[in-house]
Amino acid sequence: MILSAPAAMIGPLRGKEVSDGDKGPAMTVRELLNHQIAQLTTSERKIAGVLLADYPYAGLLPIQELAGSARVSPASATRFVSKLGFAGYQEFQRSLIGELQKRDLSPRELKLTEVPPPEGAPFFHDYAHRMSRTLAALVQAVPDAQVEMVAQLLADPSRQIFLRGGRITDTLARLLSVHLRQIRDKVHHLPDDPEYWPEAVLRMRKQDVVVLFDLRRYDPRLALLAEQIAAERQAVIVLISDTWLSPIAAQATHAFPLPIDLGTAWDTHVSLLTLIEALIVRVSRADWRATSRRLEGWDRLRAQIDPTSQPLHRTEPANKGPAP
Repeated sequence: MILSAPAAMIGPLRGKEVSDGDKGPAMTVRELLNHQIAQLTTSERKIAGVLLADYPYAGLLPIQELAGSARVSPASATRFVSKLGFAGYQEFQRSLIGELQKRDLSPRELKLTEVPPPEGAPFFHDYAHRMSRTLAALVQAVPDAQVEMVAQLLADPSRQIFLRGGRITDTLARLLSVHLRQIRDKVHHLPDDPEYWPEAVLRMRKQDVVVLFDLRRYDPRLALLAEQIAAERQAVIVLISDTWLSPIAAQATHAFPLPIDLGTAWDTHVSLLTLIEALIVRVSRADWRATSRRLEGWDRLRAQIDPTSQPLHRTEPANKGPAP
């Protein structure tokens, strides 16, 4: 799996939980590992490999079992957690348990830890400021190289594209699928009824791309779907998730752990929307002539079907002007 860079580079580099209006959420253990991987010894990298292969559950084993799975000594495991910034193995495990708890927090539970605006600060100004910090964290979380790789996959006309999200995030999957359909063909949004998902899975080929959206309070149906796809079709799975990462990450070729925590009762989707819009623009530019022709045909047919409609796009002739 190709995992993007740490999703919360703002704040101290340590494993203890930190969350306030200015510093943002603390790094998860996975993010700490990604950040420090180059500084780890050979033994410590073995431990990291075992931990990431079954994250975070491998880290909840007794230290002797974790070390045994990595074929290193318990002393090496102790040095490993110390290098990540933890006072000991118990603190390391408490951090992992805290991550598991955060995966399932509802707005009612998030309200209990809400960070109020500074005294006297207008609500909207404070909220917009939180958004700007989230977007700054997004820039750190998503490498350009990974966006380029995923955009190339989505732009490849030989590949079919399948998309699906969870109870809330399927709205975002639909947004991406609607725009991709206007840019290229072979784009399929999986229907709401899982009864029809097997038909889509049976159409998938190894070179096809499956984009799945899943945020905390993860949808178990999507995890099972990803397991089936990985086992039976070996299609490329792209996961768009949050800092704590959906269980789908175990089957994903590319995973985007995006910042969503604003310190309010409601998580934000601004990071996901920004990534979606960036992918739409990048895919459209991959072959602008083909994109322009398809948009022109789309508007022409739409006007014929519904003469009262207005064109969705203003298109230029395919042989004029540079790509936008």
